[in-house]
Amino acid sequence: MVEEGALLWEPAPEVVRDAKVTRYMEWLGRSGDYESLWQWSVDAPAEFWTSVWDYFGVVGERGDGPVISGTMPGVEWFTGSTLNYAANALRRAGAEPDRLAVVFRDEAGGRRTLTLGELAEEVARVRTGLAGLGVGRGDRVAAYAPNVPETLVAFLATASLGAIWSSCSPDFGAPSVIDRFTQIEPKVLIAVDGYDYNGRRYDRAEVVRDIAAKLPTLVAQVRIATPHGPGTPGAAGASGGPGGPDSPGGLGGPGADVPGPDGASGDRGAPDAGRAPSEGGGAILSWADLRGSAGPLAFEPVPFGHPLWIVYSSGTTGLPKPIVHGHGGVVLEHLKALSFHQDLGEDDVFFWYTTTGWMMWNYLIGGLLTGSTVVLYDGAATYPGTDALWRLAAEEKVTYFGTGAPYLVASMKAGLRPAGLTALRGLGSTGSPLPPEGFAWVHDALPEVQLGSFSGGTDVCTGFVGAVPLLPVRAGVIPCRCLGARVESFDPSGAPVVGEVGELVLTAPMPSMPVMFWNDADGSRYRESYFADYPGVWRHGDWIKILPDGGCVIYGRSDSTLNRGGVRMGTSEFYRVVERFDEIADSLVIDTGQLGQEGRLLLYVTMAEGTTLSDALVAGLRAALRDALSPRHVPNEIIEVPGIPRTLSGKKLEVPVRKILLGVPPEQAANLDAMANPEVLSHFAPVKD
Repeated sequence: MVEEGALLWEPAPEVVRDAKVTRYMEWLGRSGDYESLWQWSVDAPAEFWTSVWDYFGVVGERGDGPVISGTMPGVEWFTGSTLNYAANALRRAGAEPDRLAVVFRDEAGGRRTLTLGELAEEVARVRTGLAGLGVGRGDRVAAYAPNVPETLVAFLATASLGAIWSSCSPDFGAPSVIDRFTQIEPKVLIAVDGYDYNGRRYDRAEVVRDIAAKLPTLVAQVRIATPHGPGTPGAAGASGGPGGPDSPGGLGGPGADVPGPDGASGDRGAPDAGRAPSEGGGAILSWADLRGSAGPLAFEPVPFGHPLWIVYSSGTTGLPKPIVHGHGGVVLEHLKALSFHQDLGEDDVFFWYTTTGWMMWNYLIGGLLTGSTVVLYDGAATYPGTDALWRLAAEEKVTYFGTGAPYLVASMKAGLRPAGLTALRGLGSTGSPLPPEGFAWVHDALPEVQLGSFSGGTDVCTGFVGAVPLLPVRAGVIPCRCLGARVESFDPSGAPVVGEVGELVLTAPMPSMPVMFWNDADGSRYRESYFADYPGVWRHGDWIKILPDGGCVIYGRSDSTLNRGGVRMGTSEFYRVVERFDEIADSLVIDTGQLGQEGRLLLYVTMAEGTTLSDALVAGLRAALRDALSPRHVPNEIIEVPGIPRTLSGKKLEVPVRKILLGVPPEQAANLDAMANPEVLSHFAPVKD
């Protein structure tokens, strides 16, 4: 095993010299190390966040109100200011229309691109179409769509109007989408007829009809026709003609909806033409209908906290919480995080593997704020092989590559040695804790690349703790608390501790904290979600250890902790030991103990292809857990299952499975439609005494 804290990478002097955060410190006139900069950022938050606005020249009017007023959870930022996210994302389009803004790739090899000028023109067209449907400030536009350029264009057009965006990935089932979208009552639904994943076609036409039928507030549905694999006539990626591998614009979809070479399709697709009647949910338009008329690119100035988008909690144990973020908070936070922590700028090509149902999509498109080219990908990470994303990164000359920790572990177990990544200098990991062995594999396979492990959440659409180009990388350790994030670790009495595992809390506000939950008029649901345990302090629900030098280690969710003989331990430590065995593809550990009563410790494993759970392997697992953790953490049983229950965004369902083992029916313990693989729950049965 790799020793936690082992030094793996140090920034060369030129990396420190050229880092965006170094330039920022010079602009501030501050000297010192990162830790002193972080301390200032949390001790003087009004000065810090004002400096972020000024340093990046945020497009908007800052006003003369206070930067911060009130206390958590009722904080207001930049009172009297106005701005618009889309105006900041497209700010360079007028001066640099030929700069490459977006690259789209799919798993079948299709490729499309948009320059800033083309992106701005598409946004203007879709903005005109949405306005023609009556969409305006405060209205909701919902999307059931994959990570394709049309989705990005629709979001920017929605934001430009001051309307509110919300999206779900098309791999969500109808009940899961309905649970989300019925809460926000959208005016327009943008949806695809199907999608491709792992070499298979999934038709979603009936699902879209079911969703629309449950949304009585719809005035229109906009259908994006998606291509059916490589070589389909008119499909993105087909050779020759509009919509081919490198056609500009190319946002019309296949067949008659494909725009001409200039990205326009004339008046025949104007929003008032070609509408089809609907059985429910308003008129049905094609994407070409929506973008059919040219119009001005304008941006509605909105207050700092005006809703930008609605994202959702996983919804695995109840109705998903509709989390609302504001224009200003997202603009400032993403400029700070992407520039100072990911070190992104105008010369970068930024990729993160995500779907539109995960907050990392919102984070990825934030690359436009920094002037970076963003790479959108629709498809499976491992199709046609485990190296699919690495090959994409090499072909597109990606400079910053982001993914979930499970993909890095899968690459490690497959023995991959990614090649051709000559432009790559940064690699991001999030979604779940990356074990020290994963850190070591990255820096062995890509020794010149800085690994940045980040941890945060949908709740703030960013990371609380992460990397920065000024600090070294150590195995299993996240290098720092992020600027402006006063992260602390609380012991059971609510006292801050260093060098011990405790609850991850924030004792001061951040601008990208939710402005509210939708349909939570008195704020009670919001307060109960984060502030019930420590009044005035945000409890995030993770175990964290903050080291004396400011480094951090995340140990998993605090509501799924292992408590054996009074010794608390995060599940990530357990998975680190188990999943280093090549025979184990995935695992889940559950402690069935309850207050005042020790229960059983159960380890569920999914085997790698071609392997079995032999007596020798069971003995090896027990011995490894005893040696690495303690005799208390040797499982009572090790059970083979065909799959580990996960959410649609890939998180292990520890808490719902624990409820099932304690006797709660599966349909009550978990929202099956919010799961990637609900069929595996049948393999988890209540524990018998």
